[in-house]
Amino acid sequence: MIEFEDVSRNYGTRVALSGLNLSIPSGQLFALLGHNGAGKTTTIKMLVGLLRPNSGNVRICGFDVVRQTREANRLLGYVPDEPYLYDKLTGREFLQFVGEMYGLEKNLLRRRLDEEIANFSLSEFVDDLAETYSHGMKQRVVFASALLHDPSVLVVDEPMVGLDPRSMRLVKDYLKAKASAGTTIFMSTHTLAVAEEIADRIAVLEQGKLRFLGTLSELRHRVKNPENMSLEHLYLELTAK
Repeated sequence: MIEFEDVSRNYGTRVALSGLNLSIPSGQLFALLGHNGAGKTTTIKMLVGLLRPNSGNVRICGFDVVRQTREANRLLGYVPDEPYLYDKLTGREFLQFVGEMYGLEKNLLRRRLDEEIANFSLSEFVDDLAETYSHGMKQRVVFASALLHDPSVLVVDEPMVGLDPRSMRLVKDYLKAKASAGTTIFMSTHTLAVAEEIADRIAVLEQGKLRFLGTLSELRHRVKNPENMSLEHLYLELTAK
């Protein structure tokens, strides 16, 4: 579960996020939408502990991200928009390193490595050096690393960037399966077709404020548009107003 309680963040005199109140329950696949500069990156950085709010509280499964950082981080997996690996490690060595950082016991880590290598179809290249990987290959390894410790909450920032159609299908199916199994998934994306296809609920940020929160059908009702209108058109209609 994720909770933002009256969260605000400023950069000097510029307000990046203002009074955000948001609760995302277990097992929900949630999509955060908004133009560049709307506050999405600030929201994610506070959620994963890279920024502190100027006011308000952010909690993961009841643990305050600022005051109970270690407890919150143990329950969190994070896939950033730019995948970073160590060039002189193989994918398997990187995954091993991440698992050890999370303190996974040796036999459990070996089993989880095998499972995530299979889940993300990494076997063809996981023992090659990361410097030989394409962006999409790196992205899949980073996804696997974020899920090794079986987190209760998964945060993904632009998950489909650089993925080929087959990898996109793999990731979308896996995210839906994880949500169905009880994982809370927080996804930020500009790819509105992906949000439309897999998200249970969406939010739209505009100029640091929450403009809309609800389901796709609720958004259609909000902008008074036909049921067959795509999320892209609904989003543009909402933000144009």
